[in-house]
Amino acid sequence: MRKTHGRLEDRGPHILTRDYQEANVPIWSEGLFAVEFVLLHAAPIYYGLGTPHGDGSGVVLIPAFLCPDHYLFPLHRWLGRIGYQAFFSGMSFNAECPNLLIKRCLNETVEKALAKTGRRIHLIGHSLGGIIARSIAGQRPRDIASVITLGAPFRGTAAHSSILRAAGIVRRRILKKHGGAVLPDCYTGHCTCDFVDSLQRSLPPSVVETAVYTRDDGVVDWQYCKTDNPEADFSVSGTHVGLAFNPSVYTIIANRLAQTNCAQRKRRPRGVRVRSGGKCATT
Repeated sequence: MRKTHGRLEDRGPHILTRDYQEANVPIWSEGLFAVEFVLLHAAPIYYGLGTPHGDGSGVVLIPAFLCPDHYLFPLHRWLGRIGYQAFFSGMSFNAECPNLLIKRCLNETVEKALAKTGRRIHLIGHSLGGIIARSIAGQRPRDIASVITLGAPFRGTAAHSSILRAAGIVRRRILKKHGGAVLPDCYTGHCTCDFVDSLQRSLPPSVVETAVYTRDDGVVDWQYCKTDNPEADFSVSGTHVGLAFNPSVYTIIANRLAQTNCAQRKRRPRGVRVRSGGKCATT
């Protein structure tokens, strides 16, 4: 894996485009994700060897465009193995207005994780799921400890033509299904909903950002998937689909979650511990 280098002017990455942009990416190479899946199950990190152990914090997983929760099962199971409480998003498929998904589904999942763990939670989102994760973090930063995006083009939709066509079909379906319940520009970068608006906000220092991407991405333009903060951006080799199964990605996730937990302990007032339910008690 290699760390990227960029600029440090601010924490709010600039939106590069609000329109759908066709990206010249090798989508044919995405079939190699199967190799990454096999390699994951042969990697020591998948079995918790040499991995920083978690503190029981909740981690909400958000799937990619057109995907259900179930393909993230290896990640879900691994997080539990290394000491975290993982939660699926609760959505059937990620093929709905993101603003409605957050309001009607994901906020409920976040509340469930908060109630069960009694502490701020982590969000991990793959592709479109990562964009949604960043939006949630922007809307409720007091509840979110960190957000990790995997191949998420949160700086604008620049993707292979087939993905853009599929997004157009989903957008028309959303408008037909919900009518006036959604805004006319729903499912575009021009929408003025809370989902899009929150993507333009800088996350506070209390929310640790991590953006994982691959220059070999065959689905989206990798340049739209990074913050340009060298402390937050991590580049790995592999496919876009395989980011959910890539051993190098799992190493980054384990280390970043551990770093976040350590930072939170340092910020916590001395003599104060967090009890179940999120309440504090002096010691």
